[in-house]
Amino acid sequence: MRKLILAMALTTGMFSCKNKTQPAEMGDFNQFVENYYDGLMRLDPLTGTYNGDNRFNDQLALDPSVSFFKEKYAFYRAIKDSLMHYDYAKLSENDQLSFDIIKQDVDQTLEFEKIPMQYFPINQFYSLPLTIGQFASGQSVQPFKNYQDFINWEKRLEKYIVWIDTAIVNMDEGLKNGYSIPKAVVPKVINQINDLVVKDYEKSLFYAPVLTITDSMMNVSEANSVKAKYKDLIVNKLNPAHEKLSAYLRNTYLPKARTTDGLSGLPDGKSFYELLVRVSTTTDKTPDEIYNIGLKEVARIKAEMIKTMESTGYKGTLPEFFEYMKNDPQFFPYKTPEEVLKAFYVIYDTIKPYVKNIFETEPKTPFEIKQTEAFRAASASAEYNPGLPDGSRPGVFYVPIINARKFNMTSGMESLFLHEAIPGHHYQISLQQENKDLPKFRQFGGNNAYVEGWALYCESLGKELGLYRNPYQYMGALGDEMLRAVRLVVDVAIHYKGMTRDEAMAYFLENIPTTPEYAESEIERYMVIPSQALGYKIGALKIRELRTKYEQTLGSKFSLAAFHTQLLKDGSLPLSVLETKLDKWAASVQ
Repeated sequence: MRKLILAMALTTGMFSCKNKTQPAEMGDFNQFVENYYDGLMRLDPLTGTYNGDNRFNDQLALDPSVSFFKEKYAFYRAIKDSLMHYDYAKLSENDQLSFDIIKQDVDQTLEFEKIPMQYFPINQFYSLPLTIGQFASGQSVQPFKNYQDFINWEKRLEKYIVWIDTAIVNMDEGLKNGYSIPKAVVPKVINQINDLVVKDYEKSLFYAPVLTITDSMMNVSEANSVKAKYKDLIVNKLNPAHEKLSAYLRNTYLPKARTTDGLSGLPDGKSFYELLVRVSTTTDKTPDEIYNIGLKEVARIKAEMIKTMESTGYKGTLPEFFEYMKNDPQFFPYKTPEEVLKAFYVIYDTIKPYVKNIFETEPKTPFEIKQTEAFRAASASAEYNPGLPDGSRPGVFYVPIINARKFNMTSGMESLFLHEAIPGHHYQISLQQENKDLPKFRQFGGNNAYVEGWALYCESLGKELGLYRNPYQYMGALGDEMLRAVRLVVDVAIHYKGMTRDEAMAYFLENIPTTPEYAESEIERYMVIPSQALGYKIGALKIRELRTKYEQTLGSKFSLAAFHTQLLKDGSLPLSVLETKLDKWAASVQ
């Protein structure tokens, strides 16, 4: 793999001062952060495409390879060295925030150097084959507007085929050293890979963009060339590569995959998890502290659930009420996916007048609601895909609808919309991307605890936004909040305390009104992306804690809309950096 341009420049001192004993000139800091962003995009070209940075649309990182991680860590070490040449006190307030974010990112990333991350290239929830499938549809972020776009995608797919071979080699090496994903989830990965193999190339997901070609995109000769190239790519390269990966997973990987469910089943798994917890929460909280917070939150939310159940007049226990909400026909009013999507648009219309009261600014980026593509719907959660600030791509709230007749209206539709769409991810991400005062790495960056913490905090705004008037919808919202509290318990317990998959599912179903299938999907998600699920509740609790503190200290001077502006205006921040910034703001108001 070729040496990354920026990594080479950094290691040769291009971004540090000529005399390393002296701080770099302050005027160079803006260039430094731009170069930092550029380096990140070269390391992760797919994220560049997500961000509308089309320079790397034909590129793909071989991130299961040892050489990739060597280059990545060399880049971060060089960034850390260059960063330390700046005099923090002489930086502007905005630049100090950038400095703090980069320093924390660099320090935490370098801690992963001791972890063999190349052994985990694939899982059933988040991995490159799923992302490539989504890009390939032509309905996502990979552009297919002209001949060059189609050639870029062809080149990226050629690299993806190399990626598959590289992943197989490193998964095999991982097996020899005791590293693998849990055996329980491997069959789901195999099924996903099999779904990408379609013998009739014209019906393949990878041929879908070709069917959109028009005369305005390219001439006849170019169109014929694209059709021939894509046919050859699917029939002779992609299908065989996916069949090879499926066969490897089925015949070699599955029999040898670990039977333990948590990271504690890996060499040094507990210390690995402790590191992941610090990164995902941007705090110094220990797994045990988070576990205990989870237990307290579960008890608090359960009490509110009982109170809400009693307000409906239902006579029975909370588990019986859960069953009632899961099965009563009145809660399944939809017949088509279009009806489900329309119901979400009704929620959107309901909150519009209220949003203006508690937000000073709304995004310019367009917004849409779409059904999740069929090929990934079975394993997908509802999600938000960011738009672009120039309006060329809308922010999209994706809803998986496998069977509209089984879509439960009490499943937390209102809270889900507040979280994934407005004012959750769509407001936070769009306002951040539209803010030209932020360097690009902050415009398009984010950390888990802030991003997901903000979105979960937005769920708590339901009553202030005209929602949760129906007790069943409010119960759905409580169920969503309970989900995030239960995550604190089971994520830690699975990876740190020896809880099994089945025990975690039992705890999940005991506390959340949902189906065994959903519980299985969620628990298996935590098994393969450890600690990510902790950021939601830890982040939301910190935001609510800060709001309460300023409501009390500022009294009549406190403005909720102004607080939200301060929360959002500087983009995604580590929680400790966020609190320091907001304390300064509150002091200035007071």
